[in-house]
Amino acid sequence: MYGKSYSACLYGVDGVIVEVEVDITNGLPQTAIIGLPDSAIREATDRVKAAIKNCGFRFPNRRITINLAPADLRKEGSSLDLAIALGILLTDEQLELPKGRRFVAVGELSLDGSLRPVPGVLAMADCARRQGFDAILIPPGSADEAALVDGLEVYSLPHLRLLVPESHRQELASGKEKCYPFDEAGLRFISGQPGSEVDRHSSDYEDYADVLGQEHAKRALTIAAAGMHNILLAGPPGTGKTMLIKRLPGIMPELGESEALETTKILSAAGRLQNARQGLIRRRPFRSPHHTITPSGLAGGGSIPRPGEVSLAHRGVLFLDELPEFSRGALEVLRQPLEDRTVTISRARAAFTFPAHFMLACSMNPCPCGGGREQDGQSSCSCSPLAIARYRSRISGPLLDRIDMQVEVPQPAPNERLSPGASSAELRSMVEAASLRQRERYRSLSLQCNSELSGALLRKYAAPGQEAMMMLENAIGAMGLSMRSRDRILKLALTIADLEGSDEIRTEHIAEALQYRQMDRRMPE
Repeated sequence: MYGKSYSACLYGVDGVIVEVEVDITNGLPQTAIIGLPDSAIREATDRVKAAIKNCGFRFPNRRITINLAPADLRKEGSSLDLAIALGILLTDEQLELPKGRRFVAVGELSLDGSLRPVPGVLAMADCARRQGFDAILIPPGSADEAALVDGLEVYSLPHLRLLVPESHRQELASGKEKCYPFDEAGLRFISGQPGSEVDRHSSDYEDYADVLGQEHAKRALTIAAAGMHNILLAGPPGTGKTMLIKRLPGIMPELGESEALETTKILSAAGRLQNARQGLIRRRPFRSPHHTITPSGLAGGGSIPRPGEVSLAHRGVLFLDELPEFSRGALEVLRQPLEDRTVTISRARAAFTFPAHFMLACSMNPCPCGGGREQDGQSSCSCSPLAIARYRSRISGPLLDRIDMQVEVPQPAPNERLSPGASSAELRSMVEAASLRQRERYRSLSLQCNSELSGALLRKYAAPGQEAMMMLENAIGAMGLSMRSRDRILKLALTIADLEGSDEIRTEHIAEALQYRQMDRRMPE
């Protein structure tokens, strides 16, 4: 006898539909799973057998072959348990699913037949909808997550025994040859319910009005937020670098529908989606790993590759506090995702690609001791020029070249009168207006912000006037900037023009963009 059911598993952060083919023939009792299963799937035979028996069904005392198609794709995790159990029951004619319905079954079985949630359900449900399935069978703990996908009916199944009406379970246990229909009563979960989304501008966001002074740094962060430009703040301790960057998400535009789905899918695949009932994630992610993080922790990895910090920060901010304290190996893995906006992890059997489109925000001290504070006109720094040069050399030139904005945050003068300045709400309105201009400009393209421009598109949309171009070319020669720095200055100038509502990149926009490349022209003494 031959039967089939459908399930899904994770491949990176994306869902993949898996056909579970079951063949039951006469022969010595044996259950074999083929189709590149991992150890968790191979162990499913024992879980499924115990669950079927403990729920009143009969486990066929014959030879069972289970094929997971496509056979050349490695399957991992315990999400196939329920589909394997369904396939066996359907093939042995103990169960019959509704006619004309295409089900995907996802969930891990316990020995008593109850179902446990699995990570990555949102990606699997989204894949099922795109593949033309109209329903998904899911554990209750994952039902809210699956319901975020519109156009897919969600059946919450707490226990395997609920597959058939209660009045027929004793008949199944007694061994009577009869096929019972799937019992939908009480299992249907209304999909597409609007979540109680949290206001992204609620009071738990800290306000820029709390930071006194540093208007130059606030202006730089506003430009960075408007165009998703990478930024580095350099200055002595106590000048407010960390305070400034931690308030950055509060002025960034909210995630669009497609961006929210991407971000939520990554958190789901990583098992970090806290409360799916609130709906898709609308706030920009903000990740701040410790400087002891490993390269695999930053970029992702493991025997079964999982998203790293660069992917968890997708469409948001990756904050590296005290940048030179991170290991050289960890910093160098940032070079590919900063350019390609993806990170690829290769293993012997497959290569996994994770999205990694994030804004890199960093802070650093001017020297190992922090530069100290000036007292009576004298600096308390005791670092030698060699120590300062060695400290700064921990950040490689290619990485520094990929940081659009390098801004000094100096210690305020003792007699300087500090004021709160603009609030986060005021800065946010400026950023949202500039972001709207960018979305209108790129509405026919796959771009969303100025930092994504490159090649011919950069020459088309970020072409300054003749006088502004002459200023840029002269500055490049005087400062010894690379061609990558030139392109990033043009993108930065375009964002400054968007903030001012200008349709043309003028000389003042180029001049302001050039002053944000301070690390390029600052050399150790």
